[in-house]
Amino acid sequence: MMKKTYSPNSSNGYDSSNSTPKQEEEEAGVEWEMRPGGMLVQKRCSSKSDTQSTLTHLNLRVAYGSMRYEMSIAPQSTFGELKKLLAAETGLQPAEQLLTFKGKDRGNGEFLDRSGVKNKSKIILVEDPSSKERRFIEMRKNAKLQSAHRAISDISMEVEKLVAEVSAIEKSVSNGIKVAEVQITTLTEMLMRQAIKLDSIATEGDTSTHKNLQSKRVQKCVEALDVLKVSNAGVKPAVVKSKWEAMEAAQSRPQWEYFD
Repeated sequence: MMKKTYSPNSSNGYDSSNSTPKQEEEEAGVEWEMRPGGMLVQKRCSSKSDTQSTLTHLNLRVAYGSMRYEMSIAPQSTFGELKKLLAAETGLQPAEQLLTFKGKDRGNGEFLDRSGVKNKSKIILVEDPSSKERRFIEMRKNAKLQSAHRAISDISMEVEKLVAEVSAIEKSVSNGIKVAEVQITTLTEMLMRQAIKLDSIATEGDTSTHKNLQSKRVQKCVEALDVLKVSNAGVKPAVVKSKWEAMEAAQSRPQWEYFD
């Protein structure tokens, strides 16, 4: 077999020589490609890095405690975008996640491909310790608010009963029926106890609004009782006679006789 090779010393630039069997085998394994400028060059062999760059998606293995997740994501994505995908699977918000690759914590803005992440790479997911502390504080805060809400609801029920008693006293006094002064005083003291309970409850947000509403109701009832106390003092007690007293009074009246 004859092989043409380029030789700058020959007249036509090419020199013909016999090729060895080994050279023929090597030549048979060479692939050529045409460049846009018309130059014929040896085709580059595809390497692992070339295969990696042609992948449109990476299949990653994410370990979170005893759980394992298979995630598919583009190589040009960031660790922050991977966290968003993991949030739907794990329930951890992106801000609560900490991703580790090759023993190094990765930031949200770091790209997967530039960090060396390849197909089937393993990434460790843990919960950010600072987020644990924040969630614990938030849970305690919510527990306090719920406790305050229950306490205010209990006070609200008691105030509702006392409001009904104030309305009953107001109706009696307006009808000219005198009410025992101790009844008004006792009712005022009961309302003031509820006001003290309300003041001792620490609240915020909607719970504060509910608390202020009940405080205003208590204050309004106390003011109404102060007015009723004055009005009640001017009411004359009605003399109520029993049936027998009425009969005796009728019998004691003189009987008059009429003459023509």
